Amino acid sequence: MNAALQKEALRQRLLLRALWADAGPEALAGWLRDAPPRRARALQAYRANAGALAERALAAAFPTVAQLVGEESFAALARALWFARPPQRGDIAQWGEGLPGFIADAPQLADEPYLADVARLDWAVHCAEQAADQGAVVGLQQLALADPAGLRLRLAEGLALCDSAHPVASIWLAHRRADEDRFAQVRAAFAAGRGECALVWRDGLQARVQALPEADARFMRALWQAQPLGAALDAAGTGFDFGQWLPQALQGGWLAAVEPSSGDTVS
Repeated sequence: MNAALQKEALRQRLLLRALWADAGPEALAGWLRDAPPRRARALQAYRANAGALAERALAAAFPTVAQLVGEESFAALARALWFARPPQRGDIAQWGEGLPGFIADAPQLADEPYLADVARLDWAVHCAEQAADQGAVVGLQQLALADPAGLRLRLAEGLALCDSAHPVASIWLAHRRADEDRFAQVRAAFAAGRGECALVWRDGLQARVQALPEADARFMRALWQAQPLGAALDAAGTGFDFGQWLPQALQGGWLAAVEPSSGDTVS
C-alpha cells in the first residue's frame, strides 16, 4: 500500500473510532482541516445520521421486535447496538445479526425473556427473504431406490429452525394479523408455559413462518444437523408421518437435494 492509501486508511479508521467509540473530535485533529468547533459539529452530524441509519436498517430486519418494545425504546436499542457492534460490511442490510445476543445480555430487558428469541426469528425471516431462488430438488428419485439409512435430505437455502421456550411463532404471526383477538393464542401458550419450534422458509419473494408439531420438529432438527434420513425418522418417533410431510416439503420448497449420507451429490 502506498503512502497516500495508508494515510487515507488511517483517516477512515480515526473517523470510525470517533463515530463508534467514546473518542471526541480531537481524535481527528491533524486529519481534518476544519477548526475544532466545526469538527465537533461535523462529528455530531455524522453520529446523528449514523443513528438514524441504524434505526431504519434494524427496523427493516426486526419489525416484530420494534412493535413489541415501541418506537422510542427500539430507537435507543438500535443506536446502542450500532455503537456496541458496528457494521463490518458495506451493505447495511447485512447488519443486525448480533441483536438477539445483545438483547439476551441486556439487564434492562431481563423482564422480557422471549424478546431475544423473537429477534432470532425476525433475523431468520430477514435472511430467508434474501436467500437464493430454490430450484428442483436434486436426486429426489433416490427416495424410491435407496435405503433411508444411506440418504441425507439437504434443506433449502434460507430455511431455518428457531427453537424457543416461548411461543415465538405465535407471537410473530399474531403481529401480522388484524383481527381483534389475534393475541388469544399467544396468551394461551404463555399460560400453558408452551414453547415452539418455528420453521422459516422462503415462499416466492416472501418468507413464511409456522410452528411445527413436536414430531415434525424432532425430524427437522435431525435434518438440520445433517443426520441421515433413517436417523431423522428414528428421532421423529411414531407420531411422525413421512408420507404427509414430504408433499408439504416439496410444495413449500423446503428441500434442496437428496444425497448419500456421505455428502456426495446424487446425479
